[in-house]
Amino acid sequence: MSRLRIFLIVLLLASSFKGVAQNIYLLSVGISDYPASAPVNDLNLPVEDARALHELYMRNPRTKAVLLTNANARKDRIMSEAGKLFKNAQANDIVIFFFSGHGDDITGSFIAYDGFLKYDEIRKMFSGCKARNKMIFADACCSGGLRESSREGYVDNVNNVMLFLSSRTNESSIEHEKMKNGMFTTCLLRSLRGGADKNRDKVITAQELFVSVSNGVKKLTSNRQHPVMWGNFADDMPVMVWK
Repeated sequence: MSRLRIFLIVLLLASSFKGVAQNIYLLSVGISDYPASAPVNDLNLPVEDARALHELYMRNPRTKAVLLTNANARKDRIMSEAGKLFKNAQANDIVIFFFSGHGDDITGSFIAYDGFLKYDEIRKMFSGCKARNKMIFADACCSGGLRESSREGYVDNVNNVMLFLSSRTNESSIEHEKMKNGMFTTCLLRSLRGGADKNRDKVITAQELFVSVSNGVKKLTSNRQHPVMWGNFADDMPVMVWK
């Protein structure tokens, strides 16, 4: 085989892997037991949601992950762990912030253990992160309000983040006592395990994930809950790579 032919084969193989994630960085947060001073009630499943997603991604040898639950999920701790974890990501890596707990439709925030986690604060968690594939998954009531917050003056193309939110601004994210996880997380886990991989290439894309999870949630909730995906990202952006 000529040197030129070997070079062309190597070049072709290299180009075929262009854009495929090398590593996955996940910060998974779940809050079920809020302090007595919090303006919200306790929940049943968010800690289990966060643990389940953490365990799923940890099955992938590419993953580096941090899990924060209940009292460990204070705002400062969330911001600190995100900063330390996400700064290691390179351009083709996948970076994910998962939150399960209460959301606030008025401020468009998640409710951490000790207060509101606003969109501008979440933005800061991704600052300095080199990855092109950055995303937020949220299983929280009224989480669609975060989408509205992101619309206001957010034109930073370097730090654009895909938001995949469990419900519209005026909707609840439904739990059921007979289920191990919330409706959104149940469908998210099933899809990330491979249920969303329709072309069987072992790369689950943003578009594949949205179609799979959205259809699943609407079916489980009898069309009472509608996941929302928002942001400046490509349909083929990888959210999980199993090869």
